[in-house]
Amino acid sequence: MANPIDDEIQAEIKQHKILIYGKGTKQAPMCGFTRETMQFFDKYGYPYEVVDMLPNPAKREALTKMTNWPTLPKVFINGQFYGDTDILDPMEKKGEIEPLLKQAFGK
Repeated sequence: MANPIDDEIQAEIKQHKILIYGKGTKQAPMCGFTRETMQFFDKYGYPYEVVDMLPNPAKREALTKMTNWPTLPKVFINGQFYGDTDILDPMEKKGEIEPLLKQAFGK
C-alpha cells in the first residue's frame, strides 16, 4: 500500500531540480549545516528549494529510511540523492557539481 508521506517526498523531488531537506526555510535556516548547504548552491545561481523538516518528524523519519542518511540536510539533484556538503564538497573539488547542475537544468 502506498504511503502518503513517501508519495509527498517523491512529488517534491520530481518538482525541484535541486531540493534541500533541512532545518528551517530558505528565508530562515535553523541550523548551520542547512545554511552552509544553501550557500553552496547560491554560488552556482540555479534555483533550489528548501523543505523544513522540523515540524514534520514522520516525514523526516520516512526520508531517513528512504535515503539511509541519518542527518539533515539531505540534498537531491535532478531526482538523485547526494547526501549533504560532506559529499558535495569533494564532488565540487573534482569538478563534478557544475556539469551535474548544467545537465539537470538542460544548459
